Amino acid sequence: MVRLEQVGLRYGHGPEILKNVSFDLEQGGFRFLTGPSGAGKTSLLRLLFLSMRPTRGLVRLFGEDSTAIGRKSLPRIRRRIGVVFQEFRLLDHLTTYDNVALPLRVAGKWESSYRADVLDLLSWVGLADQAYAYPPVLSGGEKQRAAIARAVIGKPELLLADEPTGNVDPSLARRLLHLFVELNRLGTTVLIATHDLKLVQQVGTPVLHLEHGELRAA
Repeated sequence: MVRLEQVGLRYGHGPEILKNVSFDLEQGGFRFLTGPSGAGKTSLLRLLFLSMRPTRGLVRLFGEDSTAIGRKSLPRIRRRIGVVFQEFRLLDHLTTYDNVALPLRVAGKWESSYRADVLDLLSWVGLADQAYAYPPVLSGGEKQRAAIARAVIGKPELLLADEPTGNVDPSLARRLLHLFVELNRLGTTVLIATHDLKLVQQVGTPVLHLEHGELRAA
């Protein structure tokens, strides 16, 4: 599903943010990505979402070399990926319901085929009463949960999540983790960047640990 070989990344002429990063993420795998702030976790996820290109090395997604994927092919690849970044990227002119339903709408599905699923998922993440509210009136935690719901609603082949439980209480964090585990059980490959070691311990899956842009033993 994912393969990185000796990947390096730098911004402009600055120092390398990622250094010789190599790992495989098999189809159906579940991994946490840990490390201190500034270690390069978000940059690594951006590489996997194809919003950045490596300075050197090889990034392969779904068997394709990321550097060989042209601009016209990016939407095809990205439709296979669910992503939760810390800035949420909700569309302010759409309701919570419409933001979550957007991946299905873009895929050409009829609302009658997904409306119940979207409402059920909003209830699961604790947003049933905010289904028709707009992002500007949502709290940070509510926006985060809406972004998570949008990322998983289409049952993506690969899920990338950057600190997905950072703005919620421990009880809801466990509930969201259960959602990720269930999605993985159904076949989605999952990579979650987090500082929450208690969350990591609940799953017991192998950990990728970044320190100063390098993968090290967790």
